[in-house]
Amino acid sequence: MENKNLNKEFGLTTWAVNNKTSVIIMTVIIVIFGLLSYTSMPKESFPEVVIPNIYVGTAYPGNSPVDMENLVSRPIEKELKTVSGVKKIQSTSLQDFSSVLIEFNVGVNIRKALQDVKDAVDKAKDKLPKDLPKEPNVMEVSFSEMPIMFINIAGKYTLNELKIFGEYLEDEIEKLPEISKVDIKGALEREIRIDADLYKMEATKVSFGDIEQAIATENVTVSGGTIKADDFRRSIRVVGEFKDVKDLENVIVKIEGGKNVYLRDVATITDSYAEPKSFARSRSLPVITLNVVKRSGKNLLNAADKIKNILDKAKKEQRLPKDIVISVTNDQSSDIRYMVSNLENSIITGVILVVGILLFFMGLRSALFVGIAIPLSMFMSFIILNTFGVTLNIMVLFSLILALGMLVDNGIVVVENIYRLMQEGLSLKQAIKEGVGEIAIPIISSTATTVAAFLPLAFWQGILGDFMKYLPITLIVVLTSSLFVALVINPALAV
Repeated sequence: MENKNLNKEFGLTTWAVNNKTSVIIMTVIIVIFGLLSYTSMPKESFPEVVIPNIYVGTAYPGNSPVDMENLVSRPIEKELKTVSGVKKIQSTSLQDFSSVLIEFNVGVNIRKALQDVKDAVDKAKDKLPKDLPKEPNVMEVSFSEMPIMFINIAGKYTLNELKIFGEYLEDEIEKLPEISKVDIKGALEREIRIDADLYKMEATKVSFGDIEQAIATENVTVSGGTIKADDFRRSIRVVGEFKDVKDLENVIVKIEGGKNVYLRDVATITDSYAEPKSFARSRSLPVITLNVVKRSGKNLLNAADKIKNILDKAKKEQRLPKDIVISVTNDQSSDIRYMVSNLENSIITGVILVVGILLFFMGLRSALFVGIAIPLSMFMSFIILNTFGVTLNIMVLFSLILALGMLVDNGIVVVENIYRLMQEGLSLKQAIKEGVGEIAIPIISSTATTVAAFLPLAFWQGILGDFMKYLPITLIVVLTSSLFVALVINPALAV
């Protein structure tokens, strides 16, 4: 009879029951490190997903879609076809603008791909129009480049004055280690206008090419070599960049009849601002916006709190005028706070409901043992996820909330079987050993089948797979943790 009982026991559970002190110490460690892991896990909106797409945008005002395709899109596409790892190239030519989207094969090194695209675009520059206002913009398509919030600065000031206030906040916010960059939108862009007089140009025999070449050759800083004095070697450079309008006016564009023809002789030069392409107002006041981009892998909630402290400090210390109105929109931290709060509330509510329901069937002691499985399983999951560098994002939070309804199943089965054996007359310690031994293999098999159902999702290929894999990974970690709690911790604490 004794051998029969021993055969029913599950080795890991028997060890836990016989070494209760060790299990209690381990439980305390799990709670402490679980709390530390939860508080230290970076919290962000979306998981870090590498999108193998790179975008090339080129503006060329005054050209039709057909011209944009022939002059800009096709030369860039031709060079991009030489880049390795490219899956598809798609271009769109619009009025005044060309966009080219390069999709790479999954698994490509996106940093190397970005550099290869930049090199290809550089090679295509010789075939592009010489009068492009700006070089083609090459950028990676990434979730990490999405702004975490918009800071709107409004007031009874000019856009140029608002830009000065915005630049102060930009400098302060970019000092934060959690922030990658801050972009100012809606501000006026400085523009030097050169309005050439065709009649004067004809009289002095000056062409547009002469003006362009003269400006290009004068507005440069060149190296003057090095000089060696005693034991020191010093570099020399000749600074020739324009500082103001007068420098431009004094540029010699041509020598005609032994006389210098200056730029001011054939053109009017004004220091002004580019014509705005969009207009925005907040509360009937002019407004500029700061787009704040978080550094990848950093804590979104900490970043948002520090930014709001900077805004409050700037107002309190009167670094900004009192009548300036600062508002924050599209704050992603509020969504994350809401989901984190939901998770915490769900854990607390789950424990209360489980204990309350089981109280009527198994008594307070058994109900409490099942109830503590919820926080302990969560703490173990936080430790494992944090160890592997998983951030607390929307997908992980959703998975944790989804798993709450599953992780008490094993505990209920274990406690119910122990409760049944105790009613049959076995001692508490023996009922725990035999009770877990009877159902250990079935609940392991049950958990394994549930894990197996989610496991294929972890190997889903493509961008969607990289985004969705956090669902099965989190569920597998939580269910495995709940199985460990049910077979090891719960029996030891019940003795």
